[in-house]
Amino acid sequence: MAEGRRGRWPWVVLAAVVIAGGLAVERGGGGGADASSSASASAKASASASASAKASASAPGSAAPSASDGSDPYAPENFVAQTVKYGHQAGVDPQLVLAILFNESYKPHDPAFQRAWQRMKPDAAFGVANMHRATFDGVAAGHHQLAGRSWEELPDDPSLAIQAEAWYLHDLAAALPSAHDRSYTKDELLALGYNAGEGNMLAFARGVSPGAQSQTYLATFRQNWPKAGALLKH
Repeated sequence: MAEGRRGRWPWVVLAAVVIAGGLAVERGGGGGADASSSASASAKASASASASAKASASAPGSAAPSASDGSDPYAPENFVAQTVKYGHQAGVDPQLVLAILFNESYKPHDPAFQRAWQRMKPDAAFGVANMHRATFDGVAAGHHQLAGRSWEELPDDPSLAIQAEAWYLHDLAAALPSAHDRSYTKDELLALGYNAGEGNMLAFARGVSPGAQSQTYLATFRQNWPKAGALLKH
């Protein structure tokens, strides 16, 4: 959620290294998501989706998607139904939920990669929505829909990750004042909050200028907003 941005190519290389040998390095993060963008689809499929999607699909109780054509089974466009379901459940615009999934899709999300990465960096984010443990625990404690669920389940259960994302956005929306800096829409402020945390979101709402990382996250979100809207119309 709030981890530093890189292009997708370094993540593809790291994914191959982590899955093959278990070595990687991750930058620290905060409120809820990591962020970066752009890469080779074929390299991503071989380094990320194909090897570990098979492993996670066979795991007991796994809710992982499958993609027989070799594409990334964790790509945001595979989760339109979940963004609608859980967005409506939490009273959040599904387009917001899906656009944030696109923002968070820069990093490989197969379970094998995520768990190897987390062994190297215990505070790493988990799941297709890149949520940190403290954020998940806080959201789960406030919503019975997540009762009995665990942060450790997120890599194997994209639906749970999206449900937790939607409820976190619900909580951010509840904290956001109706009167805010009109340089941003409500959804843009919620996206900034998802990336940088509630405190920073409220500062941005008062007119404090976002830092470079938040500005990049917002620019990416604005690009992904119409993409998410188009998918939801199908």
